[in-house]
Amino acid sequence: MPKQTFFNLPLEKQNNLIQGAKKEFSSKPLNKASISNIIKNAGIPRGSFYQYFDDKEDAFYFLLEKQMKVDSEAFISMLKKNDGDLFDTFTETFQKMLKEFQVQKNRDFFKNAFLNMDYNMENKISHNFCEGNFSKQFLEIIATIDKKQLNISNEQEVIHVIEIILAVTLKNLIRNFARQNTFEETVNNYMFEMNLLKKGLNKKE
Repeated sequence: MPKQTFFNLPLEKQNNLIQGAKKEFSSKPLNKASISNIIKNAGIPRGSFYQYFDDKEDAFYFLLEKQMKVDSEAFISMLKKNDGDLFDTFTETFQKMLKEFQVQKNRDFFKNAFLNMDYNMENKISHNFCEGNFSKQFLEIIATIDKKQLNISNEQEVIHVIEIILAVTLKNLIRNFARQNTFEETVNNYMFEMNLLKKGLNKKE
């Protein structure tokens, strides 16, 4: 997370630094990004960067977490609109993200993130979206889900169901970037896998 000095900046300067970092992370993956380019994009001295962030990883994960918070809020709104239907909400969220990725500036940032995803990054996304140390957003998601639609026994199983669906969602987003499939191809494959989850894989006698 940024240091307190970052949050003390006027919003215009905060946004200027955020956009400078996003421009760099959109042009290259985290391991190849440089602080020199970030400060050049933002028009600030090198020393100023370290007043706000520990390193480039700190800046990158701040951007990612900022986006995840927005996505979580949108997810909750969709979940309420869909009367707690978890599968319909994930499907709608997936299509919404795909449409946002059609905008080049959004696509480049997430393409670099998803195609160069490591365990730390995947864990960060999962943690923020479906655990978040039992954050207010996470608890609201759990409370809003219509559990009668799910073949579960307790709340702990709800958490695992969310993690499984999230893993399928991330895999399909990564596949979209890697294979450059069309919107329709990507959605159809996602729906196929989601329907398998809904149907269940163990054949009943």
